[in-house]
Amino acid sequence: MGLLDEVELLRKIPLFSKIEPSKLKLLAFTSERLTYAEGDVLFEQGDAGDAAYIIIGGKADVVVDTPGGPLVVATLDENEIVGEIAILCDVPRTATVKAKTEVTTLRITKDLFFSLVVEFPQIAVEIMRELAHRLEVTTVRLREAVANSQ
Repeated sequence: MGLLDEVELLRKIPLFSKIEPSKLKLLAFTSERLTYAEGDVLFEQGDAGDAAYIIIGGKADVVVDTPGGPLVVATLDENEIVGEIAILCDVPRTATVKAKTEVTTLRITKDLFFSLVVEFPQIAVEIMRELAHRLEVTTVRLREAVANSQ
């Protein structure tokens, strides 16, 4: 996949859809492209948040540690971003992300991510929408889990 292919891929992601192509080219150029084999860990719960990852190919599971053992709470697909919470809130990673299939990502460092947010406030709005959606899904699942345990 070439630089222009990565720019086109980034344009499909709601977070970056309103950014001009020249800035997306810079983002694609300055991001690190990484490939993980099935079962490889992108990052672990508790790690320092130094980057966000955009899934550009494959699937990855989001796994949280629980008293009953690891629990898969989500599966990520192409064009999804993960790892942004730890860099936005400056907290340790809230989950482990493990490749469910071979996964290709673009790794965006914390500094690059923040410079994008500063330059393009629309990204901050899209991040808030995504985080609100995740909170809503988590709340529904929590309600269902509590109802099923009673």
